[in-house]
Amino acid sequence: MEVRVAEVMERVMNTKARSAWKKGVSEYALDILDTLDEVIVIQDNKKIFEELKAICLNGADNWNEYSWRGCAEIYDSAIAQRLCTPSELKKTKYGERRPNSREEWLDTQARALGQAFRLIYRTVWIMYREEMGLYGI
Repeated sequence: MEVRVAEVMERVMNTKARSAWKKGVSEYALDILDTLDEVIVIQDNKKIFEELKAICLNGADNWNEYSWRGCAEIYDSAIAQRLCTPSELKKTKYGERRPNSREEWLDTQARALGQAFRLIYRTVWIMYREEMGLYGI
């Protein structure tokens, strides 16, 4: 199966995101897609999730490692601005304070990256089903 990245990006951009978090997740999805080749080749249609995840992780083992290795935003303030509402930004002093008691900003970014990948996967899965004539069944 071959997937055109430009088409996935277009569909992700057209996904409605109402909250600051979901808008940030969509931005991360676009960032991930922007690092990929023009065409993604999936060898085994039964392993779309695993193959696509490996391609998107770009050598990292998981989204936490991807985030902490600097493959996405590296500054707390940039992560906070991407994922927070204005009131949350004020509460965290624009990223100077931790997002919550259990996480650092890079951990929060890793969660968002995982959700961004699921958005990409869901989009590719829908495209695959449309290609196979299975959409709506």
